[in-house]
Amino acid sequence: MDKDSTQQLRLAIQRLARRIRSNAADDEVPESQRSVLFTLDNHGRQSLGSLSDHERVTPPSMNRTVNALVTAGLVTRTIAEEDARRVELDLSDAGHAFVEETRRRRDAWFTQQLASLGEEERRLLDSAVPVLKKLAEQ
Repeated sequence: MDKDSTQQLRLAIQRLARRIRSNAADDEVPESQRSVLFTLDNHGRQSLGSLSDHERVTPPSMNRTVNALVTAGLVTRTIAEEDARRVELDLSDAGHAFVEETRRRRDAWFTQQLASLGEEERRLLDSAVPVLKKLAEQ
């Protein structure tokens, strides 16, 4: 790909990701907090350190994010069964509901967008999925 095509692809992916992320259950929850909620939903209970590593932020920054989520009632803190010095973070019932509703809204929006495409365009996207997944996981 030439430089212009590379930039156009990157910009298109960024815009699409922004549009998808804008469909949330609650606009008051910032993207950094939503990301933590989805990480906990996808990977289960986490320590502050492992959550920081996964989100690629410092532990003090993650602590501020988690404090806000705990205050909002979306995340719970519990003492680890195997080590009473370790605190584990998990989704509360409200956190699970937030993630489920956000996922439902995003899926509905995206399904609607895909339905507006032609059959050949959908086939092209289908063939691009493995490549996009590879890029996202590197």
